[in-house]
Amino acid sequence: MQPFKTVDIAFGRGHLTVGLPEEAEVTVIRKASLPKLADQDGAVRAAFANPVDSAPLAELAKGRGSACILICDITRPVPNRLFLRPMIQTLAEAGIPKDRITVLVATGLHRPNEGAELAELVGDPWVLENVRVENHFAMRDEDHADLGRTATRNTPVRIDRRFLDADLRIATGLVEPHFMAGWSGGRKVVAPGVAGHETIRTFHSARFMEDPLAVQCNLVGNPLHEEQLEIVRMIGEIYALNTVIDEDRDLVHVTFGEIIASHLAAVGFIQDVTRIRLPQRFKTVITSSAGYPLDKTYYQTVKGMVTPLDILEPGGTLIIASECSEGMGSKEFRDAQARLVELGPERFLATLTAKSLAEVDEWQTEMQLKPMRIGRVQLYTSGLDEEERRITAVEVIADLDAAVADSIRRHGDSRVAVIPEGPYVVPVVEAA
Repeated sequence: MQPFKTVDIAFGRGHLTVGLPEEAEVTVIRKASLPKLADQDGAVRAAFANPVDSAPLAELAKGRGSACILICDITRPVPNRLFLRPMIQTLAEAGIPKDRITVLVATGLHRPNEGAELAELVGDPWVLENVRVENHFAMRDEDHADLGRTATRNTPVRIDRRFLDADLRIATGLVEPHFMAGWSGGRKVVAPGVAGHETIRTFHSARFMEDPLAVQCNLVGNPLHEEQLEIVRMIGEIYALNTVIDEDRDLVHVTFGEIIASHLAAVGFIQDVTRIRLPQRFKTVITSSAGYPLDKTYYQTVKGMVTPLDILEPGGTLIIASECSEGMGSKEFRDAQARLVELGPERFLATLTAKSLAEVDEWQTEMQLKPMRIGRVQLYTSGLDEEERRITAVEVIADLDAAVADSIRRHGDSRVAVIPEGPYVVPVVEAA
């Protein structure tokens, strides 16, 4: 049977057209439409001038001798090109020398962003020409200061000295659903963004990862969020610029101010737009890894598998498309995936629960266990070799259209949910 209906989903720098059989009853799940900002530069400058729970940026900068601005790494499509130059110009006009302003890429435990990739990330040559732009390296113990441990959960707190030692500290980021911390942005750019490896590996240990409240769109009782709040309070004065973008990656909202308050303001703006309520679950769910840059690796693809689980009928089929143009991700993640295949899900999880410090990147493999517990996971990709496909531990498919038709036939249910933007949209089942 030839496809009768088509839906475009994000894939790489473009999209894939998915063909669905004639009998398919299709529910396309998107974020609610947000009005585009007529003047994005004006919106950024207005946020600086009208902050949340702080003085305007120009006033904050007066009398400061140095500044450190955190930006997310290449895995987040943050519109740095829109705000870095006006932010730096404001700091310089207030008297902070440009050679005392550092833009620090908050890599967490990801690889550094360098060369052409760094230029793409920053998005404005002027920034690279006028201030230092450097990467955070979580494994370099000497780069971090020890702040002790959190009082609540005894997390070791080590933070990059370049951020701690700055007179003015600013985090910048994108507010979107995060499958463990509830929402990205704000405090998350600090920890794990510029935290040492022990801090990050504690965050990603099984006692955090298996907590039922450590899920997307939830901040209440979320252990990761609560530890992040405690850490930023231990550090002291921090400000943040938080952005919200639409499906076209255009800026639709921006806040600036005290790090916790400005983040909550951005979450308040986006939460009802991103969290989409549905009256039913589906036996066939088609999603993406949100396209570039999130689908550069299989490591990041796992996020797209976890986010729609609330609407997947137990025993159903989750089909995800991800380019994986850079392959699996880190060597550590590859090793964790190989152990999953070798041991099986139950034995693999058993190896994690006794650890106080997770091994680097094995937490993403742990997160993959969640969709595997619920149903069948199928992956369509163009970027993995034969061995990489084997250690995904899921079923790799060659024909997306055929997989959809087969799922409908196998389950005897023509209802299909399609989530074109992947983990940037959080569908939930709520009875009417």
